[in-house]
Amino acid sequence: MKAVRPEVAALTQNGITRLAFTRLGDPEVIPLWFGEGDLPTPAFIRDAAKQALDQGNTFYVHTRGIEPLRLAIKRYLDNLYSVDIDPRRVSVPGSATLGITIAAQMALTSGEALVVSPHWPNIETTFKVTGAKVNTVRQRQTPSGWTLTGEEIIAAITPRTRCLFVNSPCNPTGWVMSPDDQEKVLDYCREHNILLIADEVYHRHVEVGNVAPSFLSIARDDDPVIVVNGFSKAWAMTGWRVGWVVAPAEQATHWSLLSECFNTGSAVFAQHACITALEQGEPFVQQVKTQYREANQMVQQALGNHPLIDLAPSAGAFYSFPKVRGITSSETFAARLLDEENVGIAPGYTFGPDNDSYFRLCFALSHDRLAEGLSRIVRFLDRHSNEAI
Repeated sequence: MKAVRPEVAALTQNGITRLAFTRLGDPEVIPLWFGEGDLPTPAFIRDAAKQALDQGNTFYVHTRGIEPLRLAIKRYLDNLYSVDIDPRRVSVPGSATLGITIAAQMALTSGEALVVSPHWPNIETTFKVTGAKVNTVRQRQTPSGWTLTGEEIIAAITPRTRCLFVNSPCNPTGWVMSPDDQEKVLDYCREHNILLIADEVYHRHVEVGNVAPSFLSIARDDDPVIVVNGFSKAWAMTGWRVGWVVAPAEQATHWSLLSECFNTGSAVFAQHACITALEQGEPFVQQVKTQYREANQMVQQALGNHPLIDLAPSAGAFYSFPKVRGITSSETFAARLLDEENVGIAPGYTFGPDNDSYFRLCFALSHDRLAEGLSRIVRFLDRHSNEAI
């Protein structure tokens, strides 16, 4: 490819969108492939955006986000984790994915990035674009859930590691990192000057408790840790593309500069709506938490005892990551399920090495649609139980 860096020319489309784009928007398909439910953004949040537009909030603003939103994020996190975050640490550069992209650009032009895996495929792409080599450390599947210790993560770090990426609660496995392991890993990154990027976008979706453990509870203002979060998951705002980061205070100017380069900041009227989400949205957050916990049980009941399925329970996020005995290609499996049963899932191969016998399904849809999707998956498995796929 002419006039394009080799790192970019070598990139390929991830396995989720490669499949989903073939039938995107098809009403016959039950879409379990993307990380979103079917509830629209609540009306009170949409109304706040409309009001902001009517008030003329359509001009350039600070590239780190408007101050009222940054302070609202600070208050939200302070209350949630019993901390007192320096407001200079909070930035709203755009989507949470953009926050990860900027963080990766800050740390890397070469060297190595270590990614806790299985992982969302775009994370690997984000690091490869920088020119860095991507290594992974794999969680272990056990009957009680996916697990990985802080010692195992540290053991996978090499002298060339410049950045560590941890997603907890994890997409796709539902693994949740313990506070003790977070402390061990942060201590190591602090000592060896490794940038730790913590993707905590599923922080409100846990099976036990009100919130997942966060690096915010233990990180000092100057620690080499960037905690990424956003509005997409907890407030059903996937299409709004607004997220935030909590970074070292000394990086505030750099976040302003890089946000200006990438997209000149988030849409201002959306930022006003996000303030409303933080200040009025807790009942909705609790509503969907209950829905997702019940949906997780539905998946366990439908697939957990199937003779072809090996399914570890999910402790967080809103995904299941079943292993199917006899799969030879998760891409073929997902394509045939879509073709024969009109159910969209994400093939396991796209979530990193050693996942080609897995698939991911999102259980955030309404219970009736989820139940129908699970029924079709079981029917497909039963029909093809005596053949390799």
